[in-house]
Amino acid sequence: MSRASAVMGGVPSAPTAMQVGIRANLGQFSLLVLVNAFVGAMVGIERSILPALAEHEFHIAARAAILSFIVVFGVVKALTNYFAGRLSDALGRKDILVAGWLAAVPVPFLLMWAPSWSWVLVANALLGASQGLTWSTTVIMKIDLAGPERRGLAMGLNEFAGYVAVALSALATGHIAVTHGLRPQPFYLGVVFAGVGLLLSALAVRETRGHARHEARGHASGVVVALRMRETRRAGASGGV
Repeated sequence: MSRASAVMGGVPSAPTAMQVGIRANLGQFSLLVLVNAFVGAMVGIERSILPALAEHEFHIAARAAILSFIVVFGVVKALTNYFAGRLSDALGRKDILVAGWLAAVPVPFLLMWAPSWSWVLVANALLGASQGLTWSTTVIMKIDLAGPERRGLAMGLNEFAGYVAVALSALATGHIAVTHGLRPQPFYLGVVFAGVGLLLSALAVRETRGHARHEARGHASGVVVALRMRETRRAGASGGV
């Protein structure tokens, strides 16, 4: 037994009480905003490149190419959005976030080395799955941390960070493509974004499901107290008649 434990009589100290609120969880909340910026940046790496890539390297009409990769991306993202919330409740938010980043890791390499347009569509399917898991999960995790009074602000900050990153990433990859060519240099950014996003999510982001459960328990306790007070008032009113 350690000296500190002996002084405390062998009783371990109580864990720090869990709190909800953006200010109380500012470090983790800010980290999740940053992670979602990398999520958005992964979309941006291809938005200004793929139409030109389809036309000049694969000899596909730009309009048809835009339609095909948007349809594949959108359908897969819609399906994973549906499952992301249910899986995050069953398995934990962090595991789903990390899984989403693992799906994103091959995307820039597929885009760099794709020998045919079908490879590009496979990359977009993976990107859609990644976006459905990561973007949805970062929203859920911020809402867990923010609590009931700041959920709107949490959602707004998430969308702001993600879409600003989409725009800046598209601008950066477009500039690189003009300077160095369509492949592979613009997609080096995607390797960096996926690597940093995965490392932050795996090593620095903490699970937030406990915050949601803590809030739910508090709400349930409040309902019980309110019901007891109501019954007490009724009993008092009946006794006074």
